[in-house]
Amino acid sequence: MKLWSCIPLLGLITGCQTPTQPQTTAPVQSVASVDLNRYAGTWYEVAHLPMFFQRQCVGDTTALYPPQPDGSMAVTNRCRTSTGFDEARGKATPVEGGGNAKLKVSFFWPFKADYWVIGLDPEYRWAVVGNPNRKYLWLLSRTPTLPADQQAKALDMARAQGFDLGALELTPHRTPGP
Repeated sequence: MKLWSCIPLLGLITGCQTPTQPQTTAPVQSVASVDLNRYAGTWYEVAHLPMFFQRQCVGDTTALYPPQPDGSMAVTNRCRTSTGFDEARGKATPVEGGGNAKLKVSFFWPFKADYWVIGLDPEYRWAVVGNPNRKYLWLLSRTPTLPADQQAKALDMARAQGFDLGALELTPHRTPGP
């Protein structure tokens, strides 16, 4: 293989940018703080950016976050598949200095993923969750549907942070949840 044919591959592997690719988007910011006691409970996924771990989900996606004595939150993600329901259990741990708006979530030890609350309704009726590299995004609501004006407000927060919503998928809900 010639050296020149390796350079683009090296850039993909390392995530390097060429001088002609200026970074124009500011870093993702979480909300200032989250009251984990108010955040606890059941959330319905209203929309999401496609991701590998949800490839089998066809609807009725929920997340349950009960607080734990150590300050973390248990996580139970559940969705309807073509053959029934799938469930994943994990743990969300607040990141020091993140105001409980930045968490590390683990479903498979030792892997931990960033879970940042980047938009939050003052009444905790909906939340926008993403990560610093903008690959993952979820719009969550306390109810299976969200009024159009509230959904637009939440998604505008994601757009303002540089998330590309072109591939956003709405999540259908047929059942009342867990």
